[in-house]
Amino acid sequence: MAQDRATRKPDGLAAYVAVTVAYWAFMLTDGALRMLVLLHFHMLGFSPVQLAYLFVLYEVMGIVTNLSAGWVAARFGLAGTLHAGLALQIVALALLARLDPGWTMAASVAFVMAAQGVSGVAKDLAKMSAKSAVKFLAPGEDKGALFRWVALLTGSKNAVKGAGFFLGALALGLAGFEVSVIAMAAMLAAILVAVAVLMPAGLPRGRKDAKFRAVFSKDRNINRLSAARLFLFGARDTWFVVGVPIYFHGVLSDGTAEGSRAAFFQIGGFMAVWIIGYGVVQALAPSILRAGGQSIADSVAAARFWVGALTLIPAGLALAAVASGGAPWLTPAVVAGLLAFGAVFALNSALHSYLILAFAQAGRVTMDVGFYYMSNAAGRLLGTLLSGLSYQLGGLPACLAAAAAMSAMSWLCARALSRTVVADAR
Repeated sequence: MAQDRATRKPDGLAAYVAVTVAYWAFMLTDGALRMLVLLHFHMLGFSPVQLAYLFVLYEVMGIVTNLSAGWVAARFGLAGTLHAGLALQIVALALLARLDPGWTMAASVAFVMAAQGVSGVAKDLAKMSAKSAVKFLAPGEDKGALFRWVALLTGSKNAVKGAGFFLGALALGLAGFEVSVIAMAAMLAAILVAVAVLMPAGLPRGRKDAKFRAVFSKDRNINRLSAARLFLFGARDTWFVVGVPIYFHGVLSDGTAEGSRAAFFQIGGFMAVWIIGYGVVQALAPSILRAGGQSIADSVAAARFWVGALTLIPAGLALAAVASGGAPWLTPAVVAGLLAFGAVFALNSALHSYLILAFAQAGRVTMDVGFYYMSNAAGRLLGTLLSGLSYQLGGLPACLAAAAAMSAMSWLCARALSRTVVADAR
């Protein structure tokens, strides 16, 4: 059967759909696992900094994985790295199902960090594979297809991840931690088998001459865009990972077990709505930005403008948090502000996801995309650490102020992108 698939005429659309479905399945479990771990260990008494530690190895392994995954895909093929990502996520879920409530806090932290590290490898193998595939599968004769296809893939997966956030909170409240992760592992195993058997032809195979040293890009625009991506996602995760969820739990829970369970659903619901809305805006970004047929130089200009607009939102929320003095209006203001942040962030992310594929050379797409997502993972790591640290040191105002500072750094990096060089390169 594998030989039959290899000899079939490539079908770009069918392969794109298969890759998208596999990526959806992965991101559903990724979002659910994030909420399960965060809320479960918060209820066990972990501090904000300790909660951040649980995700540190996840992000560190993302950096390592993206640095090497581009070369692995170039050497062994995109289908193989996609399958490996799904398989490793199943391993991570199975490991977490073995967590023993009787362990000490130190042992629990170390074990969960290790399992999250496996999940981090899995996540970035799957992401790099799916995003790189679009460069090869999008029809070259349609000038706007690349932006539309990558925006649809990225936006839809974020909507699915948002559903996973709600699913994780709901599953924790109804079924508990262990049953939830076992059920997700079983679901993902079924998807892996289906994708391995039914994947259409169309994804590039490996090249024996691919060299590891080629993963480091010499293109200034790719390096500058990667730096802008690092700070963009650092700005998001500085409030997203620990600070705001813990703030909401403190506001919504009355301290009882029933109150905490109700707070789980509300927090999971908000995070789900945020990610789903972010995904919808991201999928619609080509239409919102009227990007069909526009030059890459115009896209660079848009990337500069929208990250500047993004910076104003957490800065304004930080000032509001300081001025509120704990007034009841602060929480609705934070909700509204973070929803606005999500919409503007989605436009930024969509522009970046398009530009990296537009900048990348056809012969080194996986390595350029891997390098770019290594920066993405580094930004998430930095944001994760800042989320716990800033919230523990200064509460919500410090957390939001740190997010604004990260966004401002992304704006500075975006300003360094060269419009003339990009336009000439195309």
